[in-house]
Amino acid sequence: MPMVFHTRELKFETKKSHLPEFAWQTSPRLAKLAGAGQLDFDIRSLDPDRFSFPYHFHRAAEELFLILSGEATLRTPEGFQKVAGGDLVFFEQGDTGAHQLYNHSDVPCVYLDIRTTVGIDVCEYPDSGKLAILPMLEVFESSSRVRYFQGEEKVKEKWPGEILRKPLGK
Repeated sequence: MPMVFHTRELKFETKKSHLPEFAWQTSPRLAKLAGAGQLDFDIRSLDPDRFSFPYHFHRAAEELFLILSGEATLRTPEGFQKVAGGDLVFFEQGDTGAHQLYNHSDVPCVYLDIRTTVGIDVCEYPDSGKLAILPMLEVFESSSRVRYFQGEEKVKEKWPGEILRKPLGK
């Protein structure tokens, strides 16, 4: 059944981090209220002199912003540009889709944020060298990356001896 959200009537929740530069308002989980399965969407309001989420990209999700009102500066791998009410911005998955908003103006920048959600996503933060597993928001430092088989050298010790054949090379 179609669901209509009257955006003028939405009550926003403030989301803050321990860093005052990162603070925004967000609508209730509209996609959840609508019963959406593979699409996630919210309306966000970015106050003046605030940044959206840290500069990031998604490995398994696409994202789309529709600027509803106000303006902001968009950071991408290609540089910085202003976006304003009526602008539609698409972010492909992968490092070429990295993005972040900063509200350089004196009024809130309100935008619709639409994301695909097909299973687990990995979000990378190039500035801080972090990885996040979404939607669980488990965050790790990229510097802890290891070779695929690291730590697997003693695999046979985990198996009962009666199951295993002779050791390789003997």
